[in-house]
Amino acid sequence: MEPDFWHARWERGEIGWHETEINVHLPEHWPQLGVGPGSRVFVPLCGKSLDLLWLAGEGHRVLGIEISHVAVEAFFAENALTPEVVKEPPFLRYSAGEVEILCGDFFDLTTAYLDGVTAVFDRGSLIAFPPQTRFRYAEHLLRLLRSNAKILLITLNYDQAEMPGPPFSVKDDDVRDMFGRHYHIEPVFRGDVLAENERFRQRGLTCLWEQVYVLRPSES
Repeated sequence: MEPDFWHARWERGEIGWHETEINVHLPEHWPQLGVGPGSRVFVPLCGKSLDLLWLAGEGHRVLGIEISHVAVEAFFAENALTPEVVKEPPFLRYSAGEVEILCGDFFDLTTAYLDGVTAVFDRGSLIAFPPQTRFRYAEHLLRLLRSNAKILLITLNYDQAEMPGPPFSVKDDDVRDMFGRHYHIEPVFRGDVLAENERFRQRGLTCLWEQVYVLRPSES
């Protein structure tokens, strides 16, 4: 998906992927990462997710990256936060309290921006990319992270022939191909969630599996 696609979706308000509540898997499985208060946490393609506030409420310093200025500004406005905005080309950095969001392209990030990050929450990033871009995303993420960073990853798995993405289907083997050289991969949840997602049934899906993984560095 090209940046213009996401800009247009946010500008038209076509954001069916946005969750109006905290993701149900976050409070259940985040403690398994063992990330202490004060740790810096990265949330890629964060949109205006309330998960940022939950993580901050757990005592973390939260860094998001989001390409749409509409999404970034909506996050702060809808949560009654007044951010400080600083130009850091190629990004705009918005910050309020323990939450910072870089407005710009994920692929423009360098390791300096993620200095000190010890954990990642990926709820909608990996599944936002088609197969030809997915591995590039994973490789760039791994280059950005310190070797001890842990990841809580959520994916969707369905018959890609039944529905075009996004979100795109990511199989268990895909996760292991992308992260298995560097991480121990522990599946912690798998369930058919089609009944809870009528919009996907309307798009033609007959089955929709949600999968949650805890990824721990191999050397840990």
